[in-house]
Amino acid sequence: MAIRTGTRSRPVACGSIAASVGEFEYRSMRKRASFAFGLLMALGATTASPILAQEQGKIFDWLPANDESVRMDPANFHTGRTYHPGPQGGNIHVGIESQRPVTIALTSAEDWNAALQRPELITSLNYLCLREHVVKTTYICDLPAQPMTLIIRDERNNPDRAIFAGLGAVLDPHEKIDRAVGVGIATILTGEGSPTRRFAAPNDIHIQYYRWACVSNCIQPEFQWIRQAREKYELTSFLKVYNGFTPERDGEQVSVRIKSPVPMIVALVPSDVAGQLHRRADVVDGVLERNSCQQRGVQSLEFQCTFNATDGPQALIVGPEPGARVPSHKKAEIEMLASKCVANCVAPAAGATQAVSENNQQPRQ
Repeated sequence: MAIRTGTRSRPVACGSIAASVGEFEYRSMRKRASFAFGLLMALGATTASPILAQEQGKIFDWLPANDESVRMDPANFHTGRTYHPGPQGGNIHVGIESQRPVTIALTSAEDWNAALQRPELITSLNYLCLREHVVKTTYICDLPAQPMTLIIRDERNNPDRAIFAGLGAVLDPHEKIDRAVGVGIATILTGEGSPTRRFAAPNDIHIQYYRWACVSNCIQPEFQWIRQAREKYELTSFLKVYNGFTPERDGEQVSVRIKSPVPMIVALVPSDVAGQLHRRADVVDGVLERNSCQQRGVQSLEFQCTFNATDGPQALIVGPEPGARVPSHKKAEIEMLASKCVANCVAPAAGATQAVSENNQQPRQ
């Protein structure tokens, strides 16, 4: 494995600092909250993933993302990825393998950035998901809804306590030891001279990040509400029939909207039945007794029905309720929409999950 000293092998922002073990103390966060997880986007370069395993038929899992190789001396810190969860928090999945034991934790990105500028603040940081004495692990953690930075520390004692005793103090450029400390901090924090940095007792660490991504049923059909009929017409005592709707799939939705000055019958029935009703309005009641997609006595309403492909051609019938007085020169409005596939409409493979989204679309008002 190729190791680049003093910096990462991948172009991801990072930093390291050295500290004496006597000045370092991990403090776990005093309070740990339980966080709800939403559907977010998959784990990207700096985002935390949602926890749901399936969404609308898609199957998600952790997949390898970028990785990095790090070399550390005793008591060194390493700054890993900073995660930016959504408002409901998130979680992470990281593979870590080290030659020597390390401690892993997460801390507030804001607090860690401040500690990089003032190393004495390290001892006052709060840590989340603290893991000690790690050589090889899959590190997971539930994140709060704030930016969090992954921190790794080499657990070995520093053999040269004198040089690092001044860490966190104001450095005097005229003192030999302080100048040595200053050069060391500048090398690690800014990367100056990092390719030629010499390590006293190197500890090579490999960090494999993972992203939350779709692994199956990833291309889902997309649906839109498509108008099937729309008319504003002058009321008569006769039934109006709108033909031409045939469901293309099981579970296809239809939305119907009616507005009328008198109580109306509105129903979707098989096309052959609609023809009979148009000729014999006296059998409407008997036919509609066996029909589930209907509304009786309505004047202003929007409702939805669901059909299967085996239901065959359907027709929308609209008319005043029997016995209703039909005023002259008054109009009724009728509109019918069907949810139709507009993209990725290839039938799914046998056994594949068919739960799909309606794109959260609502019928147009």
